[in-house]
Amino acid sequence: MVSIVWMAQPDEGGAIDHPRPERLVRGNPRRETWPLYETADGVTSVGIWACEVGMWRIVFAPNKEEYFFVLEGHVRLHARDGAVVDVRAGEGAVIPAGFEGAFEVVAPVRKHFVVVTRPV
Repeated sequence: MVSIVWMAQPDEGGAIDHPRPERLVRGNPRRETWPLYETADGVTSVGIWACEVGMWRIVFAPNKEEYFFVLEGHVRLHARDGAVVDVRAGEGAVIPAGFEGAFEVVAPVRKHFVVVTRPV
């Protein structure tokens, strides 16, 4: 039987990391991730992510994309072609497969995310 997967705000801390040094543009922000759900085939993962102010380069694989919704804070995505997209609390965005650029946390952020990584 297929059933709904219910998720609540985690009571405990998440996994802590920082951007890889070779990708840093500004700062060395502490990032915290709470994985809440993953499909059995590993294609889709859902969770909550929080981060301090900073900026780092990102490169999405051609088979990976992410939808996110900002709960609090402000992020700015910088595309390689110079395009800039601001996403603030109450707004969402999709980082498309193959995206290359930079991810900037302008104000401390907390977001829900859904990452889809299709088999190659």
